Amino acid sequence: MNVTANVTAISTVDTMDTGPDDSLAALTASLRQSRGIAHKRDIDAVMRVLGTGIDAVPIGDDCAAIPDADGGYLLFAIEGFINEFVEKEPWFAGYCGVMVNVSDIYAMGGRPLAVVDALWSRGGAAAQPILEGLAAASEIYQVPIVGGHSNRRNDREQLSVAIMGRAKRLLTSFDAAPGQNLVAAIDLRGRFHEPYAYWDASTGAPAARLRADLELLPAIAEEGLSAAAKDISMAGVIGTALMLLECSALGAVIDLDAIPKPDGVPLQRWLTAFPSFGFLLSVADEQLAQVIGRFTARGIACAAIGRTDDSHVVRLQRGVELETLWDFKQEALIGCGPARLPL
Repeated sequence: MNVTANVTAISTVDTMDTGPDDSLAALTASLRQSRGIAHKRDIDAVMRVLGTGIDAVPIGDDCAAIPDADGGYLLFAIEGFINEFVEKEPWFAGYCGVMVNVSDIYAMGGRPLAVVDALWSRGGAAAQPILEGLAAASEIYQVPIVGGHSNRRNDREQLSVAIMGRAKRLLTSFDAAPGQNLVAAIDLRGRFHEPYAYWDASTGAPAARLRADLELLPAIAEEGLSAAAKDISMAGVIGTALMLLECSALGAVIDLDAIPKPDGVPLQRWLTAFPSFGFLLSVADEQLAQVIGRFTARGIACAAIGRTDDSHVVRLQRGVELETLWDFKQEALIGCGPARLPL
């Protein structure tokens, strides 16, 4: 259920400064303390009140998925944006309102149908750049804005955007299995939207290419090449992997050196980056080459970065070094697994 899984959409850059100690142990400690993962940890307290949803609709995924009468699923998601981001980047906030929701729908193996927005603003032209950003992304991703709510008598600009989509066959956070490959697919043809941790490979890119790239996800779902995926969020590639693994009650070893990364970007910063096109999938050995090949054929960097297991422990690897990042037997992250492990 996206309402709890994506409380905020974009935050300021997290430098993850490890100081003079660039060891794997220092990097692991910095990841645990990073802002993106801290935001996700807040979800656990929400889950203790809301529970795990109704039968067949577990909470904690990129979207809420409701079975429909045609054998598919209706998908619902929502994103809210921190006030500082909306204030300083109003056009880009509007643009992201559509774009990040579209990504959540595709992460579930679906295709978007329409979005609605809730916009509070001051009077006059204060809301204009936000509306223009919403309209631009709606045109680029060919997803109509069909309504919403507005209030032009607020003391500041505030934005949230919701989306509806449909999937024939789901990719979920709950269907990874032990002994599979964690695969990261990230569009590196971008740049940081400074000073934010956001890797923008969307604005300025050909609209038709952006839409066709996203179509890889429902095709992979419908052809049975994977059953588990997650959109790389503000928690970064490692934090997103933690959420996927927790939901599927798994552990993993993740090779940091295998993660696709742009040239010249420090690993510490990249591990907490929020890419405009970034997905994690859990893929069986038999389908690995085909899945990687589909992304790389479209110019998207893609690699197996780890292997899942049933340990409930997530370890990070660099060369021969191993460090434990998270032990779900001892500590929940978002609390959205199929059953809470005894603590």
